[in-house]
Amino acid sequence: MTDKPFSQACENNKRPILDVLEHAFATRKHVLEIGSGTGQHAVFMSANLPHLIWQTSDQTEYHGGIQAWLDDENVLNCKSPMTLKIGEQALPDNLFDGIYTANTAHIMQREEVELMMQQVSDVLPPCGVFCQYGPFTEDGEFSSQSNAEFHASLLERGCGGYRDISELTKWAPKLTLQNVYRMPANNLMLVWTK
Repeated sequence: MTDKPFSQACENNKRPILDVLEHAFATRKHVLEIGSGTGQHAVFMSANLPHLIWQTSDQTEYHGGIQAWLDDENVLNCKSPMTLKIGEQALPDNLFDGIYTANTAHIMQREEVELMMQQVSDVLPPCGVFCQYGPFTEDGEFSSQSNAEFHASLLERGCGGYRDISELTKWAPKLTLQNVYRMPANNLMLVWTK
């Protein structure tokens, strides 16, 4: 077993996320994960969704850790990471009928989230599905005091902080927000369709 990056949060939330993706991606064939991070979600989701090809992506410095997970788990439908940083590389066009991202929007800067939403809106084919997991505000409201405190700590660290669902909707004009799932730890799964 290789030394691999590990996130306890990924371990905690992978099963509830899969429960949503099993339905949302039931007819998808090729899914792009934006911001694969440690690689834990990629190997778990792809192993449990064997009908589709799962393409990992992230900034280059995360590729070694993602690849270590892929090598150890040997999930054949999960692909080695492609280099992707929103604002530097454009999302590939016409390759993916599903896109997934988890815990990225509150780390990214506002303009990066806006660009991501616009690009997802543009590159997904008709009937494409975008599943977006993480903490968000709704109508400017935090779902818990701990979320408000976490948002403040993100801003202090130079991250962009929580985005409101109304902003995301405005930035993705070709997408329709089909479902908002309440997830553990005051997170949400937003399921968008084109």
